[in-house]
Amino acid sequence: MPSYIKINQPQTSQENKARNWSVNTSLGVNYKIVESKDLFAIENRNLLFLDGKPSKLPIRRLVVIDEKVYSLYREPIHEYFDAHAVELRILPLPISEPEKNWGAVERILEELDAFKILRRDEPLIAIGGGVLLDIAGLAANLYRRGIPYIRVPTNLLALVDASVGAKTGVNFQGYRNRIGTYYPPLVAFLDKTFLRTVDTRQICNGLGEILKIGLVKDRELFELLEKHGDLLVTKRFQGPGVPDLVIQRAIQGMVEELEPNLWEKQLERLVDFGHSFSPVIEMRALPELLHGEAVALDLAFSSVLAFQRGLLNSLDLDRVFKTMKILRLPTTHPLFCKPALLYEALEETVKHRNGLQRLPLPTGIGSARFFNDVTFEEIEMAASTLKQR
Repeated sequence: MPSYIKINQPQTSQENKARNWSVNTSLGVNYKIVESKDLFAIENRNLLFLDGKPSKLPIRRLVVIDEKVYSLYREPIHEYFDAHAVELRILPLPISEPEKNWGAVERILEELDAFKILRRDEPLIAIGGGVLLDIAGLAANLYRRGIPYIRVPTNLLALVDASVGAKTGVNFQGYRNRIGTYYPPLVAFLDKTFLRTVDTRQICNGLGEILKIGLVKDRELFELLEKHGDLLVTKRFQGPGVPDLVIQRAIQGMVEELEPNLWEKQLERLVDFGHSFSPVIEMRALPELLHGEAVALDLAFSSVLAFQRGLLNSLDLDRVFKTMKILRLPTTHPLFCKPALLYEALEETVKHRNGLQRLPLPTGIGSARFFNDVTFEEIEMAASTLKQR
């Protein structure tokens, strides 16, 4: 005889009322940022590991790489993976800010599908600057709702900025990083030997993001840039001592700000210094301005605003501009001298910051406060001052 489960039917309409459920869970996040010199030296096995453990055999890797970086490092890359018997597929991509779009994400997704990458044991490896790392991270997040990936930054800005946080993204409708997610990598491997083949402008571009941390958070870092900036540029951060200390302090400052607020629940963020006016203007100026240069211009303009409010004295303001010149960063630009455009850029930032300016302004070298009441008249005055400088 078959058996049946008896279901008690509700006896009254009260017992049949609608229910609701609440799901409460948490997602643990743990990723590493690891200094790893000579990443493609045969004896360096970092790229063969998965979350600190040897990968299952056979080892397969899909590498997405900036095509310019690939042209410089093609031979050591292939020698490295061949030496470790890795089944390798490489996707070189033309990468710059104008190519930071949805089409680049689709190209990576197509390659992931063609490679038939395993969902957990075969991390995507992204090698390049911040633009490539953002695009590859977004593709990794979307493919099968998330596969592991590894970041290998190859220029200074990516080393101290894009490698550290959890954000991915592409530009959309003329706005920078309008589409994106939070999706940290398994690990970011930092190898400053890549900087030996980076041109001077790209070194200075990265110094814009480092100066940001020094100006609003780390006075000692600012003083290191002030004193040793020219040597850092000419030597491309090679050698021990000050170059390592500058990189380490910049990353430490970023980590301290990002870790407790990785998903940006709190919208008052010190690391947004330099990113209040620049996002809109950077996109208008393409391809003329690099990201770190636009950030530097924002730092200069915001420092003038702080001076006008009595937050920054004239001596410190002069130190900011002198240090920017030592670092070969731009201190003025025609678009940063147009008050209407600057105010439009700030209004766009207000939308991104949920209706308030939340504008970080320096209150001396190494500290800052947030403001919500900057007026058009202040912007007009600061633009005039920046133009004169």
